[in-house]
Amino acid sequence: MTPSRVFITGASGFIGAALASRFTALGAEVRGVDLRADPARAIVAGDISQAGDWQDHAAGCDLIIHTAAIVSMRGSDPGAVWRTNALGTRHVLDAARRAEAARFLHLSSVTVFGFAFPDGVDESYPTQPNGVPYVDTKIASEALVLRAHAAGETACTIVRPGDVYGPRSRPWTVLPVEELARRRFLLPALGRGIFSPVYIDNLVDGIVAASGLAGAGGVFTLTDGVGVTTREFFGHYARLLGRRLPVLPTGAAVALAAAAAVGARAARQETEVNAAAARYLARSGTYAIDRARSVLGYDPQITLAEGMERTATWLRAEHLV
Repeated sequence: MTPSRVFITGASGFIGAALASRFTALGAEVRGVDLRADPARAIVAGDISQAGDWQDHAAGCDLIIHTAAIVSMRGSDPGAVWRTNALGTRHVLDAARRAEAARFLHLSSVTVFGFAFPDGVDESYPTQPNGVPYVDTKIASEALVLRAHAAGETACTIVRPGDVYGPRSRPWTVLPVEELARRRFLLPALGRGIFSPVYIDNLVDGIVAASGLAGAGGVFTLTDGVGVTTREFFGHYARLLGRRLPVLPTGAAVALAAAAAVGARAARQETEVNAAAARYLARSGTYAIDRARSVLGYDPQITLAEGMERTATWLRAEHLV
């Protein structure tokens, strides 16, 4: 059943905006919060790391979808990551409780499995903190959501997206293309690391399914159901740019990325090139989506070939390639 009113945190972001468009198309009234207001889309300004008037904007909403987060492998300000990703989740849960929302859907991440896990890992496998603030705060936020569900505050669901790409994706589309264009992109594990893509439309399909009653109390991993080498995935972007795709052994790539991060900090520049990002791209396992298939009827429709074709069209329109 389509909810009557939906409230989305991070509503102007890549995933949040895609969800807002989908639920609007389904006939729901959609509201949201982001760092900047967008009155035309019923989005108020607010910082979820702090309680505030933005929480009242969720009043009367049946479904709360929490996408807002600091998504970065940088560890330069762990306190800020914790305040947004962990404490912010508590503030959104409080807004859902006050709104008496029927459902709360939390976007987590497959990074909660850590960077080393069995191939075909599923939701029964324990989460693994590894000192990376993004990973550890996503684990903490999941604990808050499951506790709220167990306490009867709101019926909650957790979705763990894989590596989300497509038009407007900053981490897995825009940034790699920009870094390849600047000849500052390389792959660890000689390009043999395993990447688990999920095209944005497939993810939205899964989230819509998970927001129904069947998803209540569940944790679901959502990917396209395949693992490909990083060389294959990022090779699509390299070919669009006419660039060679540099690869290195993992140890050398991690050391080089760590040095680049130190240099960027010294120059007071922001970069996503760091040791944690290099280790993430050296993963050797895939994520199972059997539970989402069986419980939610999740069936990703967009293949990597079609997803990359759509993404290439958008990149050309944006003059990024």
